[in-house]
Amino acid sequence: MDTEKTNQDLKKEHQHKIIQVIEEVGKVVVGQKHMVNRLLIGLFTQNHILLEGVPGIAKTLTVNTLARVLQLDFKRIQFTPDLLPADLVGTMIYNQKKAAFEVKKGPIFSNMILADEVNRSPAKVQSALLESMQEKQVTIGEETYSLDRPFLVMATQNPVDQEGTYPLPEAQVDRFMMKVHVKYPSKEEELEVMRRMSNMSFKPELKTILSKQDIFAIQEEINAVSLSESLEKYIVELVLATRDPQTYQLDDMAHYIQFGASPRASINLNLAAKAIAFFDQRDFVLPEDIKEVADDVMNHRILLNYEAEADGITTHDIIKSILSKVQISK
Repeated sequence: MDTEKTNQDLKKEHQHKIIQVIEEVGKVVVGQKHMVNRLLIGLFTQNHILLEGVPGIAKTLTVNTLARVLQLDFKRIQFTPDLLPADLVGTMIYNQKKAAFEVKKGPIFSNMILADEVNRSPAKVQSALLESMQEKQVTIGEETYSLDRPFLVMATQNPVDQEGTYPLPEAQVDRFMMKVHVKYPSKEEELEVMRRMSNMSFKPELKTILSKQDIFAIQEEINAVSLSESLEKYIVELVLATRDPQTYQLDDMAHYIQFGASPRASINLNLAAKAIAFFDQRDFVLPEDIKEVADDVMNHRILLNYEAEADGITTHDIIKSILSKVQISK
């Protein structure tokens, strides 16, 4: 009984600390709570996040600040057309003093990686990054090295100025748990941003809120959040509706969908909904939790045809329609 109480107290403490993390990040970053929330979901479910938004809306600042608050090793990698896989994962270099080759590890050996403008580099570099994300290990020469834990990749894409870029293939984008569209700040938020950033003496002190051990414990606690069988079936129905829309009375959207979401969508809807429930200090998932993360989890997993583009239909429209039509079965 005492152990049960201790575990419950520890869980409440972790849930309170997550609120503190968001508050600490807010000392530097104005707004962008949605982005911070999604980054934390990725971290606590051992997944990766793709951020898309125009330059100057605090993507890099948010990730860097979050790493400082969590006291995690952070590396920013600027993806450029001349970047090589070895620049990312590392390589063998010759040590003249020792007359032998030795390993020089790349920036991928960190806890939080910001892959900035990932679509600026060719397929070889993108593949090296995505392989590291999937396998959680890197092979240099004949040796295989495990990556540090926790390990979170946040890749950014700039939706403007696409000339000379290498868009991530759909099969590769699917490896990201969520694709988060980062929006402009509101009028009030932009006013606050201007005031803060134009003040050259603005240097807030950040506290470390969570340790690595806390992060690992939270990962286990989120894993223990319960999801009822009816909600498990609801998740599967949502994903199946993207593949077979006619069955779910989505005839008006069916002719726009070329390919539906993969099974990774079901897995990640489950994990993300559990994380949302945990953040809200519950040990069970509600239908609202699934609906809250549905767009971010599925928007990059549905491939639309040219007809959709011509009619101005987006994956967000498809997901909204699916959420309105698919019902939870008893």
